[in-house]
Amino acid sequence: MHKLLEEDEYAPDFSNYVKLVPDGDFIQTLTKQMEKTIGLLLDISDEQAHFRYAPEKWSVKEVIGHMADAERVMAYRLLAISRGDTVSLPGFDEKEYAQHASFDKQSVKDLLQNLNIVRQSTIHLIRSLAEDDLLRRGTANNSEVTVRALIAIIVGHELHHCNIIRDRYFGDAAYPENK
Repeated sequence: MHKLLEEDEYAPDFSNYVKLVPDGDFIQTLTKQMEKTIGLLLDISDEQAHFRYAPEKWSVKEVIGHMADAERVMAYRLLAISRGDTVSLPGFDEKEYAQHASFDKQSVKDLLQNLNIVRQSTIHLIRSLAEDDLLRRGTANNSEVTVRALIAIIVGHELHHCNIIRDRYFGDAAYPENK
């Protein structure tokens, strides 16, 4: 768990993401993380990006697209709660989102560009916040969450998926060799 966060700042479902987050400045972490993610994925071929380590799993392209979608949703929650919105924000079904997206038809370069643009927007939003804004609480997906917990969830979610890409996709014996 990130040293700043208390367990009551986010739903237990997010603890696996939050525990991956290194201590330190969120802006620096988000910036360095995007550089690492782009470095990890930029040079994979289209064939490699269509790889699924199991039939029911997403392709690498779909994972990249999902990371962008999830960050957009979390950043919207961050915006709404930091601005004092008191409505209960809806959840989202990431499987439905991925099913209705055209990630496999896009190039890896375009997907990474999209992810990077989403990240830059998230960073600009976070930079605009006052220290007190980070402690604001709201409700998303029927659970209470703080703004700073949403930032940690964004970081941890990407770390989680990059670990899966390295371990389950790139580490799979059937993963296509770079041609």
